Amino acid sequence: MNSEVQTALSNSDAVLAKIMTIVPVPNIESTNDVFFDLMSCILEQQIHYRSTKRIFAKMLERADLQTLTLDNFEAFERKAFVNVKFSGNKYETILATLAFFDANKIDWQSLTDAEVAAQLSSIKGVGKWTIDMILLYTLQRPDVFPYDDFHLKDIMVKLYGLNPNSKLKAQMIAVAEQWGAHKSLAVRYLLAWKAFNKNKEVL
Repeated sequence: MNSEVQTALSNSDAVLAKIMTIVPVPNIESTNDVFFDLMSCILEQQIHYRSTKRIFAKMLERADLQTLTLDNFEAFERKAFVNVKFSGNKYETILATLAFFDANKIDWQSLTDAEVAAQLSSIKGVGKWTIDMILLYTLQRPDVFPYDDFHLKDIMVKLYGLNPNSKLKAQMIAVAEQWGAHKSLAVRYLLAWKAFNKNKEVL
């Protein structure tokens, strides 16, 4: 972790500065696998790096797989989808994702954030939150701010005293502006604070 980035965040935000003295550095070892992580978001409605219910992981275990690919998806579906009911929209998104990756071989790291978003948003059912999770966790881009994330909203309301009933998105963005181009690390610290403290209030 770049200490200069941490110092810059700490100097720019007193709330983050306190968190950074309490919470371990939230380093994440990415799979670097957009298909795998995207399916995690779709199937569990959460990316597996943040999952507590481990729904996607349990599905992989049921199918006796370490990872999920286009080649083994049929076997995964046959074994892991037993007694699992998906909405019509979710199943359409699964099929659309399979079709997209079958038709496109993309070097994701060579794309800009906007180009990644454009590619993924072309898949029916893949929205901004999912795209932000891929940018934040899979591709580990430095300047991602997922203001649609439920947990991030809850954390920022509590820690920054935001009003959840009045233009919350604008309030969150105003806070995030002080983080400059290092929003991803700030977000990971905020999410790590919630996981680290669980029911304790430390700030």
